[in-house]
Amino acid sequence: MSLNVFLELVEIKAKTASILPMLLGVCLSVYYYHSLNVINSVLFFIAMLLFNMAVDMMDNYNDYNHAVDTVDYKKNTNIIGRENISPRLVLGLLLAFSIVAGLIGIYLVTIVGWPLLWMGIFCFAVGILYSSGPFPLSGLPVGEFASGFTMGFMIVLISVYINAFQQFSWTWANIGVVFLVALPDELWISNLLLANNICDAGEDEDNHRHTVIHFIGQRNGLYSFAIKNVLAFIAIIFSVILHLAPWTVLLTLFIIPFVIKQTRLLFAKQIKKETFPCAIKILFIGSLVQVVTYAIGLI
Repeated sequence: MSLNVFLELVEIKAKTASILPMLLGVCLSVYYYHSLNVINSVLFFIAMLLFNMAVDMMDNYNDYNHAVDTVDYKKNTNIIGRENISPRLVLGLLLAFSIVAGLIGIYLVTIVGWPLLWMGIFCFAVGILYSSGPFPLSGLPVGEFASGFTMGFMIVLISVYINAFQQFSWTWANIGVVFLVALPDELWISNLLLANNICDAGEDEDNHRHTVIHFIGQRNGLYSFAIKNVLAFIAIIFSVILHLAPWTVLLTLFIIPFVIKQTRLLFAKQIKKETFPCAIKILFIGSLVQVVTYAIGLI
């Protein structure tokens, strides 16, 4: 397996959906809780990245094995069939990555306490159920919520906790702080799967995957995509008003024209190779600018 094929197998281009929320959590911990633990952050980064790659490999593995369209999708679309990768090799890699991530997580639990264990179990469960079992979350109407909440909110929450566990108290107020600051990432990450499902509507029907688009239709899916982009910027404004983020985060609002342009492209055409990248670009640029402007405000 070449490096390029491996990077596509683990969907490396989508890793911003986990890396940037983790960095946002570090920034929030420093700004609001005045705490930073570099070693814990590095260990969490490694574990999170390994498990994220394992989940994406599992997604491709399960889609390959459960494909109803064995002619076109299984042999020509799914990377395992298209690149003639051994399914056993993919299974071995995803198990190895998951085990290493789990061991690092257990070590962190011994340092920061039991709350991390329960959060880790939740994230592992969602990651496994995302593409496994008789009813994978990615093929259900709750897929967007599961991915956005887990990767957008839970990763930020864990990142804050492992840095500020000595000061962090489990109150609704603290959870609300993390939720609001992480909300743009939650919405943009959920939009990533939503855009994927909008573009794959026909293919999903052929493979008996009933995503949210099956129930609300492509047009309403597009409206939902646009509304969530609006809510993301509203959350950024309120995070500054409530002093949960430095004023520099408001500079993220300058990317609104870019987001509008990408949204219009998706509205005009729903073709996977051409317009699904619009959602990837919005997630990457939006999350990156939010983190960078937050970090600048810390200086």
